[in-house]
Amino acid sequence: MRPIKASAESESKRMFESDFFEFFSRIPPWQPPAIFIPLIAWVSYRAFEVGTTGLTFAGLFLLGLVNWTLMEYWLHRVLFHYDASSKLGKRFIWLAHGVHHDWPNDKMRLVFPPTISLPLAALFWGLYSVTLGDVMRYGTFAGLAFGYLAYDMIHYATHHFAWDNRVMKYLRAYHMAHHFKHEPLRYGVSNPLWDYVFGTAPKTAD
Repeated sequence: MRPIKASAESESKRMFESDFFEFFSRIPPWQPPAIFIPLIAWVSYRAFEVGTTGLTFAGLFLLGLVNWTLMEYWLHRVLFHYDASSKLGKRFIWLAHGVHHDWPNDKMRLVFPPTISLPLAALFWGLYSVTLGDVMRYGTFAGLAFGYLAYDMIHYATHHFAWDNRVMKYLRAYHMAHHFKHEPLRYGVSNPLWDYVFGTAPKTAD
């Protein structure tokens, strides 16, 4: 692994006239791990504290992880690439994701801002609490949060590092093709599984 040489394209550009909104639009890549690693550790600890066995925890963790990968795919495909018709809708989609396609190497806009990731985390914590109960919610949430964090870090790494590792080299090439070859395809970032399931993987290797 080696950093890709910095260029003018990797410098962060201005999105807002307001300094307040501009400040919160720039998210350094250390923020998601700083927030979510302690959170994952805490819910994992709580899972065992409330009596979850190792095997059950592994199953719940996998359930949460799969839940994240599905959400990653459908958010990217349906929301982030929504073809809005109104001026307001176009502006929202650009702020949510279009900016990343216009400035794909902007190093400060490659991970989710906490203003989005934390409310989403709270939403799923509440959902798991209601549907899974006080015991199973911990392991499932740990898997979901781990999946999100892996996604954010893989996304950053595919844009800013050249890889010798075969898996990361493949994921980088796969995601770069989404940007520069076939944008309506390859919505998976952390993995290509759901592209193959839902028919948005490339038909031929290129």
